[in-house]
Amino acid sequence: MVYKVKAKIDKLKMKVFYDVLTDGSVADQEPDGAEIVNAMQQAVMTGNDTLEWYETCHCATPLKHERETVYDKFLSDIETTLVEERKDDLKGNSFWSCLEDKHFHLDADLAEFE
Repeated sequence: MVYKVKAKIDKLKMKVFYDVLTDGSVADQEPDGAEIVNAMQQAVMTGNDTLEWYETCHCATPLKHERETVYDKFLSDIETTLVEERKDDLKGNSFWSCLEDKHFHLDADLAEFE
């Protein structure tokens, strides 16, 4: 099943989020690690602290394992909407590019991300 997902980011946790997304610890997670990394690479910032993406999940509770192991540690107010297919309707800046550009160093000016 495909879900359109919307969540709030915690800017103070994004450096650690980026680190775990790029150090292999999430990608190596079974059964959904690669999907999580791919979803974050495709996600877009649709607002100041709002992130949206599409993700495939076959759990009875949408993104249950993904939330328990990764998302709930770094994101809040997660909303999932079942959709028939992924669309090209998300407008905003690439979340991955923002993570790479800023790498969320805690000593950096977080306002630059906005």
